[in-house]
Amino acid sequence: MGSLLSLPSRAQPIEYFQSSETEECKRLRMPPSYEDESNRLIPSLPHEVSLEILARVPRICYLNMKMVSRNWKAAIIGSELYQLRKELGRTEEWLYILTKVEEDKLACHALDPLSGRWQKLPPMPTAACEEKTQMGFSGLCLQNVMDSSIKIADIIRGWLGRRDASLKMQTCGCASGAVDGCLYVLGGFSRSSATKCVWRYDPCANLWHEASPMTTGRAFCKTSLLDNKLYVVGGISRVRGGFTPLQSAEVYDPQRDLWTQMPSMPFSKAKLSPTPFLAELLKPVAIGVTSYRGRLCVPQSLYSWPLFVDVRGEIYDPGTNTWVEMPAGMGEGWPAKQAGTKLSAVLNNELYALDPFGSLDGGQLKVYDHQDDAWKVVIGDVPVHNLSNCETPYLLASFLGKLHLIAKDINNDASILQADLKRLCCSYCTSSSSPIISSSQIPEKLNETEPDFWEVIATKNFGTAEFVSCQVLSI
Repeated sequence: MGSLLSLPSRAQPIEYFQSSETEECKRLRMPPSYEDESNRLIPSLPHEVSLEILARVPRICYLNMKMVSRNWKAAIIGSELYQLRKELGRTEEWLYILTKVEEDKLACHALDPLSGRWQKLPPMPTAACEEKTQMGFSGLCLQNVMDSSIKIADIIRGWLGRRDASLKMQTCGCASGAVDGCLYVLGGFSRSSATKCVWRYDPCANLWHEASPMTTGRAFCKTSLLDNKLYVVGGISRVRGGFTPLQSAEVYDPQRDLWTQMPSMPFSKAKLSPTPFLAELLKPVAIGVTSYRGRLCVPQSLYSWPLFVDVRGEIYDPGTNTWVEMPAGMGEGWPAKQAGTKLSAVLNNELYALDPFGSLDGGQLKVYDHQDDAWKVVIGDVPVHNLSNCETPYLLASFLGKLHLIAKDINNDASILQADLKRLCCSYCTSSSSPIISSSQIPEKLNETEPDFWEVIATKNFGTAEFVSCQVLSI
């Protein structure tokens, strides 16, 4: 699931507002250090004018511009430039895709959707945070903490005594999140133990830094952004030589670099199993989390390899700090899973989800109608045909005011497909202001008309790399 964020904070949080003329003059006053001609960003131009010129340049150019001089590099990685970009309305939304590559390594690629250009992020640091103190050395690699694209079924087999010998516990289960303008990679298994590690990527400096570790080691956890805080729920931990699902949850405040525990998920539906045997056999797991209407929506399942049994889910209200049961229609109708995860994204306060097996010809895009407590079809034929055999061949994200499908085909070519829901609404729902389309309203020749609503905005061949997740940063 993709998340939209504000600028990363520095020593102090930045407050964005419309500055008055007096405040503008204060901010644009030339620093004493720039009175020397040799220290100017651009010769013969005042600092504030030079900075405004840099602020109007597309951000994709900054990587090369930092090599012009030390002054330019300092300006480009500084907070003043990005505050000015915010004031000038020059912020840009970029898509970040985290992948697992060969030899059990993570790689992250950023897409500037306006130019269609890609940028590969620097590799993540090699030291895992808690092992440095618990195990006495720093040579362990974060690259050993890998993605959730590996079947969660392989982990669950351990609960039942049917562990796959080919499973490498060092290579699975990390998650990603985004908050306050930074990308985070957290958790996963390291040497068969669930790790608390958190790494933060600052796109302004183009660097990775170690953030405060989580309070609980967890793998296969789910993350979401709400009220400029990063929420982490569920996951799996290793206990007494086996694996156990986690009901715990925690929240990260980027302003204080601090994790705080939340009330655990009750998993109330999981306790309604008809027999003690099934209660022991079926393990409750959180299979997703989405911020919707100011609350966290967590769909859940009971899992015993190779079967999933959906049990609706639960909703966390940060205002009351409590969990409640998810509405029946929302939980039961939430579209099908991908590798144990339900794909969803929020756009214009509407909750959308991808059902990859919604029709015989392909997938379906659905939207949740909270008034009717029902999921309704928006696009009846999503182009997810002929996909690769990888565990996560598609992702869903919202940016630039539109929904986007990231899909990988059998040739390892990934396409970023943009759905124009406004045009779709005008075509099928001219009498309604809502973007919701029921199944009965879809034309019979939908397959001939719907491809017009998808546009490929970028492509890239990721080779044999598998998708882990995607996030959106606004800078």
